[in-house]
Amino acid sequence: MAICHNAGLRLAIGYLAGASTALAFAPYSLWVIYPLAITVGMWQSRHLTTKQTFYYWWAFGFGAFSVGISWVHVSMAQFGGMPLIASIGLMALLALYLAIYPALSGALARYLSPYSLTWRYLALFPALWVLTEWARGWVLTGFPWLWAGYSQVDGPLRPVAADIGTLGLSYLVIIIAAALMLVTARRYRLASAALVIVAITPLATQLQPKLTPQDKAVNVVLVQGNIAQSMKWQPEALWPTLLKYMDLSRPELDADIVIWPEAAIPAPEYMVQSFLDNANQVANLNDAAIITGIISNHNDDFYNSLIVLGNHNNKQQAQADYVGGGINEYRKHQLLPIGEFVPLEALLRPLAPFFNLPMSSFARGDYQQTNLSALGYHIEPAICYEIVFPELLRANFNEHTDMLLTVSNDAWFGDSNGPLQHFDIARMRSVELGRPLVRATNNGVTAVVDAKGNVVDKLPQFETGVLRVAVPLVTGQTLFSYVGEKPILGLSSLLVLLGFILGRRQRRVHNAKLNHSEP
Repeated sequence: MAICHNAGLRLAIGYLAGASTALAFAPYSLWVIYPLAITVGMWQSRHLTTKQTFYYWWAFGFGAFSVGISWVHVSMAQFGGMPLIASIGLMALLALYLAIYPALSGALARYLSPYSLTWRYLALFPALWVLTEWARGWVLTGFPWLWAGYSQVDGPLRPVAADIGTLGLSYLVIIIAAALMLVTARRYRLASAALVIVAITPLATQLQPKLTPQDKAVNVVLVQGNIAQSMKWQPEALWPTLLKYMDLSRPELDADIVIWPEAAIPAPEYMVQSFLDNANQVANLNDAAIITGIISNHNDDFYNSLIVLGNHNNKQQAQADYVGGGINEYRKHQLLPIGEFVPLEALLRPLAPFFNLPMSSFARGDYQQTNLSALGYHIEPAICYEIVFPELLRANFNEHTDMLLTVSNDAWFGDSNGPLQHFDIARMRSVELGRPLVRATNNGVTAVVDAKGNVVDKLPQFETGVLRVAVPLVTGQTLFSYVGEKPILGLSSLLVLLGFILGRRQRRVHNAKLNHSEP
């Protein structure tokens, strides 16, 4: 592998290597691309200065995000009223910001280990990559998209997420890249040892079964309404939308639980009380429950919520349980910037229609909330963007949780890769927490995933449809559900701390040799 010495061409190679990582995620899922791209980056930057290394990995990150999340501009251009050039420009600015995190990984690894390639790439770089991905998941409300670990959703390392989570998979992916780089540098023994350890990790995980199948399943119906985004919030479309969901559900009410997507009822609760009361009674008469997205209102606050209509505690009940008022209700906590709340809104809202999207002034629900109850089953919900936050899901998970539920409306992003990436992220939550996951969306991807992250069944995108699946339940808990991200973050922090200590020692030894060699 040749090293490029021309600065401009080197940055272009970095950009292309980063851009290639988009192939590791949905819809392509070529997981091997990710470690190979990182290996190229390590090789090209191994003899650069700290400053040059920062710019190289910034170019790499810009390539990764400008291509990997290019779908972000769709909502701004199609539904936010922005000119195409402006929406692409804002997407590029976001990508430039996100690229700072891999740039920090590369530059800090180079600074802390200026003379030892083995220590730099096999110890420091994976640790710094994990820490910067973690930081990207919470700084400025967080954007934990395209973590390296998500490249493994259809890769051989996926089962290990039950123990170490997606960030742990990121660590292993970067270890693979580091080992490949050391092979090119003819450091065969350490590289081989690292690759062997990574290879046997999934086998070790499988030797310790954590989940036990139950002898029962829940009959779940997911309704995909395929309501055009341009019509969703129009007042004249409200009742046709409600009737469409009810008409699609009525033949399926012999199932246990019927699920409608995020904001399937696109109006505040008080405006559609008669409809809710009717659906509540219909579900009860059919020994069923209906879970639906809705705009709930309490005092002067409005929430992006999920409520349960029909029977909450048992399959057969004399009366339905829904009464409103926040009982058996989930309110979204992790709100989407701009889409659900506008930071600095007094400044931003007057600038463009994009900052005045429908329902962009939601209040925030609590971080920890009780699981929803439907027919006595305990269901942990996550609304849309929340599913990308592993620790939020873990904080609301308990040993009694029967399944995970996520609802979404990815119609904002058209036929781009965004909804497909979103679905794969949701699949990883099922692996981490060891529970089946059901996902109801407006226009796809509506699907059911088992407790190991395998897709059981799904509906085609952009079609009206109903998906009916008997969801098998399991008992037991994964290691990740107990400890979360703490072990991998602790290990990474310890390695970086050692890097600071050893880096100072390397510099002292190097300077002493230089002084000794001077006449």
